[in-house]
Formats: sequence, structure tokens, C-alpha cells
Amino acid sequence: MPPDDPTRALARSPCEAAARPGLLRRLAALVYDALLLFAVLFAATVPVLLFTGGRAVDPNDPVFTAYLLAVSYAWFGWCWTRSGQTLGMRAWRMRVCTREGTRLGWWRSLGRFAAALVSIGTAGAGLLWVAVDRDRRSLHDRLSGTVLEMVPPEV
Repeated sequence: MPPDDPTRALARSPCEAAARPGLLRRLAALVYDALLLFAVLFAATVPVLLFTGGRAVDPNDPVFTAYLLAVSYAWFGWCWTRSGQTLGMRAWRMRVCTREGTRLGWWRSLGRFAAALVSIGTAGAGLLWVAVDRDRRSLHDRLSGTVLEMVPPEV
């Protein structure tokens, strides 16, 4: 993966020294984000239905599946590169960054997204890894070189 832009450093210390969220907090944020992603994918399907004249799209259509994956990545990637937080992560006071403490670039966010698909697609085993990992990092964090940190409450 190409190095991320060091000028995009976060305002606080590197993620390696920050407190890490546990499994339950991650799962709660995942539920929030799943509901939000469902709404995003629902909205992304509207133009497809207009294109097909209102006919249903075969859910096994590889082009449609690739389109939905691209929309999903665009949403997560935009959140992760912009602020390091999805709305679910914001609600549960978490932020993703590189091990060096910088915001994710688009390539790193793509690696995280792809690794998360594998991590969650293996019956969640990659996410459950947090419960036994000494650094409280999921499999997709390890594979993509990212860290999830706790964000202090705003005063």
C-alpha cells in the first residue's frame, strides 16, 4: 500500500498509545453502521430501478453486486478518509487511523474495507479476534495497518 499523506495527521497523539475499544462497543457501532449502510444501499438502488424501467434486479447479478460493493466502499471510504469515523463510530466515540496516528488515505481505506469483508465474512471470526488480541485489534485492523482508538468525550 502506498504511504498515507503525513500532512493529514490527526490532532492528537498516535493511535498506538490511545485506549482501544472492546468487542461490544465495536459490535454496537457495527449495528448502527449496518442500518445506515442499508439506507445508503436502498438509495443507491433507486437509479438502477430507473435504468431497468422499474423491474427488479436479480440479486445474483455480478454487476449489481459489484455496484453495491462499490457504493459501500465509497461510503465507508469517505467516512474513514474525511474524519476517521462512520456515524456509528462517532456515536460510540471511536476513530480509525494508521498506526502512526494519521488519517487513512483512499488506498489504505480500500485495504481496510477488503480486509473487513474477509473478517466479517468468516462468520465474524476476524472481528471476534479483538477479544483475544493483546492490542485489541481486529483481523482487518492488523491486515490493513489500522488502529481503532477511543475518542475522548467532547466537553
